[in-house]
Amino acid sequence: MRIITFGTFDMFHIGHLNIIERARELGQHLTVGVSSDALNFSKKQRYPICNEHDRMRIVKALACVDEVFLEESLELKADYIKAHKADILVMGDDWQGKFDHLKPLCQVVYLPRTPAISTTQLIEVVREIK
Repeated sequence: MRIITFGTFDMFHIGHLNIIERARELGQHLTVGVSSDALNFSKKQRYPICNEHDRMRIVKALACVDEVFLEESLELKADYIKAHKADILVMGDDWQGKFDHLKPLCQVVYLPRTPAISTTQLIEVVREIK
């Protein structure tokens, strides 16, 4: 089975690693789409702390990841699934139901997020320390 997942993976932390490792457990090949800086800005009205090139390098360095590409648009998920021949789309449960329309293309699995950790929280902690 070929798995695909997506994320920004800014300020890489244990929650990111947990979801990537759990996604990999569902199949033999894991492809990860890393959100571009521009896509992240359009979603969150802020650019990531780490640029897209560095975030892609970090994710690609993980032993459980087979392939990494730059995700340019949320609207292209179906095209990415087809291009990478994915059997399963894995997303965090904060996206629950948002990608169910892709079920004709592949199985859609929403995995629970790691509690008490998020990039947004980390950024806020760093800002408070200043």
